Amino acid sequence: MPLIVLAAALAFASGATDIASFTHLGDVFCSVMTGNLVLLGLAAARVSGDVATHTAVAFAGYIAGAALGSSIGGRSHRDDVLWPAPVTATLLVELLAFTGFTVGWELTNSHPAGAWQLSLLAVAALAMGLQSAAMRNVGATLSTTYLTGTLTSTVASMVTHRQPSQRNQLNVAVLVAAAAGAAAGGALLAALPATLPLLPMSALTGVITIAMTVGTHQ
Repeated sequence: MPLIVLAAALAFASGATDIASFTHLGDVFCSVMTGNLVLLGLAAARVSGDVATHTAVAFAGYIAGAALGSSIGGRSHRDDVLWPAPVTATLLVELLAFTGFTVGWELTNSHPAGAWQLSLLAVAALAMGLQSAAMRNVGATLSTTYLTGTLTSTVASMVTHRQPSQRNQLNVAVLVAAAAGAAAGGALLAALPATLPLLPMSALTGVITIAMTVGTHQ
């Protein structure tokens, strides 16, 4: 149960961040790099330098975050540790990145443009890269950012009954939470856009707090 809650909270943060990215940071994603590959192809077809620039910045930020997160989070060699301490350490760095994102979002009145837009996109993608790298070190080997594989695995398991029900519950929770985060982000953008960064910040803070105080073991 703790793992389901933690993973769902991170997926919620990811969904909210991607909504901010796609609607206010240049029509690109900050976590779904496969989607950005499609957008990059579209940019080439339309000879759109703007889309190409934004996708390149998103890729650079994500790669930097994934590299940094991988250097921080070594896998635990204890079989009973499902959530190693380096995972929480990586998420703390992600929280710092989100803090910087929030400051920039407020300074631009939630409508960044030009260099501000590219900078915030890079920071958001950095945060998502950190989160993706962190979750690779969780014993369940799950993702809370790119979820196509999670959806495929869930559908296949329901058809073949080859996956434990607990794993299915985890996958469904992550998928639902990501959609909920996107919905909540969209609602805040319509009503109180300045408060949108509070969604990923609050979710991430909650995850870190639970991980540090409760811990997660098999």
